[in-house]
Amino acid sequence: MADEKKSEKEIVEEMQQVVEQMRLDDIEDNPACAEEFFDCDCCGQNKCFAGSIDYNGYRLCNDCVLLAETGFALGKIKDANDLIQFIEDKNLERLCDFIKQEEKREQN
Repeated sequence: MADEKKSEKEIVEEMQQVVEQMRLDDIEDNPACAEEFFDCDCCGQNKCFAGSIDYNGYRLCNDCVLLAETGFALGKIKDANDLIQFIEDKNLERLCDFIKQEEKREQN
């Protein structure tokens, strides 16, 4: 029997299900965690504790866990530090673009 490789789409869909189940399991185990919030070390947003994971001292929200686990499964990142660096770079790019747009708007 041939070993079938999963497509990227299948991997993403599988990771979405796994990460959502992690969130639901956390809430089932401790319903209060659905009302607890923290600042995600990756995206910087205040997010629900349910479904979050600690990766070597970095607490990632459920959304960032999905990005991390998908990145691991696809071989795109090797650890949470890679994801955090990527997110920081993207946030900096967005901030720079916003500042440039504001400067253009002020000049007109």
